[in-house]
Amino acid sequence: MKLEQRNHDEYWERGWTVVEGVFDPQRAEEVAQTALELWEQNLREDDQGYTGQALEDGTVVPRKVDDPFLAHPTLRRFVLDPTLRGLIELLIGVPPLLFTDQIFMKPPRHGGPKPYHQDNGYFLCHPDDQVITAWIALDDVDEHNGCLRHIDGSHKGPILEHIARPNEPYNLVPPAELINLNHESVAPVGKGGVVFHHSKTLHTSHRNHSDRWRRGYATHWAGPDVTSENDTIDKGYGKTHADLYQETTTAVGG
Repeated sequence: MKLEQRNHDEYWERGWTVVEGVFDPQRAEEVAQTALELWEQNLREDDQGYTGQALEDGTVVPRKVDDPFLAHPTLRRFVLDPTLRGLIELLIGVPPLLFTDQIFMKPPRHGGPKPYHQDNGYFLCHPDDQVITAWIALDDVDEHNGCLRHIDGSHKGPILEHIARPNEPYNLVPPAELINLNHESVAPVGKGGVVFHHSKTLHTSHRNHSDRWRRGYATHWAGPDVTSENDTIDKGYGKTHADLYQETTTAVGG
């Protein structure tokens, strides 16, 4: 699959771009169902505020699956697909290495918002031009069910200071006055398409107000020479699970 020049230009000018049809929708659905099964198997009471969302009636609905790469071979083969890796290399100019991933789930009429943040506000990786997120749509995603929203051009600025929100230690956010909503753009994408964004691009997603699911597989990649101020790179799959990573890469081709 070739990357259009338009996508390359958008990525470096706006800080993000959408490439449709990277994965077959049926394959995306298989991954989405596998993720739901994993979430149900791993749900624990003390995780309700993190991996699940507790509703007023006590029902807990899915929110997140951490480290899906480690959880199931179907997910490993999916995320290390050579087509996806090839597109990333065309965008950042170096061979990419997956260092972490999550699957975010917003059930119909539920799924809270994710506040504005920069991924590199968490990762603290350098050089940041070689750090990228590939957000794979496991459903058709639009403004009604919680698509990504970006602040165009924000990747050209610095990594902002991120501070945990009250009672939400997993949500790190920059000062609201540094987020220019006049430059906000939405990123609708079809099932199996991918939203690529730079590690410094400010982005958010709203609540799912529709009767449809909104599931997205967020994969985070870095060039081979990238380092981090914290343990982001040292804890990456290529180092902590090198044999599994190489085995899967070989199996899918690459």
